[in-house]
Amino acid sequence: MRRRVGAMLRPPPQLTVSEWAERHRMLGSRASAEPGPWRTSRTPYLKDVMDALSAVHPARRVVFMKGAQVGATESGNNWLGYIMHHVPAPALAVQPTVELAKRFSRQRIDPLLEETPALRERVAPARARDSGNTMLSKEFPGGILVLTGANSAVGLRSMTARFLFLDEVDAYPGDVAGEGDPIALAEARARTFGWRRKAFLVSTPTIAGRSRIEREYLASDQRRFFVPCTACGEMQWLRFERLLWEKGAPETARYHCTACDHPMQEHDKTAMLGAGEWRATAEGQDPHTIGFHISALYSPVGWLSWEQIARDWEAAQGKPEDIKTFKNTVLGETWQEQGEAPDWERLVERREDFAMGVVPTGALVLTAGVDVQDDRLECDVWGWAEGFSSWLVDHVVIQGSPRDREPWDELARLLARDWPRQGGGAMRIARLCVDTGGRDTAAVYGHLRRLRDPRIAPTKGIDGWNRAQPVQGPTPVDALVNGQKLRRSLKLWTVVRSAPDRLGDAFGTSAIQASDVLTVAIAVLPSVEADDTFTLGTDILTVLHAERDAAGIAWRVFCRR
Repeated sequence: MRRRVGAMLRPPPQLTVSEWAERHRMLGSRASAEPGPWRTSRTPYLKDVMDALSAVHPARRVVFMKGAQVGATESGNNWLGYIMHHVPAPALAVQPTVELAKRFSRQRIDPLLEETPALRERVAPARARDSGNTMLSKEFPGGILVLTGANSAVGLRSMTARFLFLDEVDAYPGDVAGEGDPIALAEARARTFGWRRKAFLVSTPTIAGRSRIEREYLASDQRRFFVPCTACGEMQWLRFERLLWEKGAPETARYHCTACDHPMQEHDKTAMLGAGEWRATAEGQDPHTIGFHISALYSPVGWLSWEQIARDWEAAQGKPEDIKTFKNTVLGETWQEQGEAPDWERLVERREDFAMGVVPTGALVLTAGVDVQDDRLECDVWGWAEGFSSWLVDHVVIQGSPRDREPWDELARLLARDWPRQGGGAMRIARLCVDTGGRDTAAVYGHLRRLRDPRIAPTKGIDGWNRAQPVQGPTPVDALVNGQKLRRSLKLWTVVRSAPDRLGDAFGTSAIQASDVLTVAIAVLPSVEADDTFTLGTDILTVLHAERDAAGIAWRVFCRR
């Protein structure tokens, strides 16, 4: 009797996610090409990723930047099953849209619950009365799983959650109903759980400079999966440039060792993956965040082969959109937008000699644009003259979180600063725009309302193009100051971002210097018209006014991001 009572009171074994999956996870034909018990040995690189999601692991944020065909979604599903069965608590799973959340529920979560006996007995069938099992909500003893879309502000703030599964974050909208970045809104739901909270951010990357998952990965310890050469044993992470084949014969694709150049074949993958290990390649900014990156080159035998990768690469040649898709989905890397180089010699000939921090003689007014980052404010100060000539007077970086008071007080001092002018005198900034989009929109609103400087214009960029009203507003928005919500107390200006790249397509060349709010370009182009648009790096710029310079060599182009 004593032994039986002791067995009943003994706590359950403390499993990792990978151990739970090996014991309990069953894959059915509805959601898997390989039905049957889960085997981590099939994808050994997922073990450390899953185990980092375990309750006993110290990581609070796990970032997974990956290519397609590597099993990332199933590792997230294993984590959700582990939560429902082993560590019951509130959990929030976020897809890019509510519609995708519904599809994820039907195609992934329902099979997970129905085909895994340990979960089937904990979550009642949806058809049962008062089961607590709906398409977007799954109740289980001790917790609940809520599914929502990143486009739903209501869904993101509807509950507190200890665990967050943020899937395909690069497809999330930039701003949700004026309330800020969806990742920040979701993570705010978990703060009350302190050190016990955990977030899993997963995505295939998109455009360099815009990719959320790349930003999060670069801020982590940047782990790579190192595998041994089957000949010399050299540990290395797989790079696409080492996958070599004869042109026009992708079936000859072999991976060549970085040390001895030994060609490894597709069937060698199993041994390579089994002996692989994750290694950090950088020092993370946050000790509680770890990041993993893996490409489809690691896809196990029987999934995506090296031959097929070579075939896809050859088929993509000459098609920029296909190459972009290949880099994103196969290599798990961002795509770098590029344009043709300008006639740099002409531009160098036209350069002017003026000191940063001093207003040139021709400038008649100063404006500034502020970009809000996670740990700083970046401010460009521009001087303007007639004919839309401009000079970048200064670039100021104000360190500190936008949630804190100090950087905004420093910004107020910047507005009060006198800028010396060539030839004597001084000028102050006449107008300053602050981009309020991002992770801390509510905090930015509150601090701008507290400053109450009429020269400050809060702005927000939105997609779409309205030729008649590229800048709209102002629109009153609520602001939170010292814990008090002040309704309609801040005036927000909306800047419409244009999408097509007509100028680049038409003329193929551009050269600009850009600030965060306004841009003046000197471009060597045969013709420029108002409303033409073109891409610079990751920014889309719209021509508001263009005129030939006095020498007739180049265009002066006044643009807006």
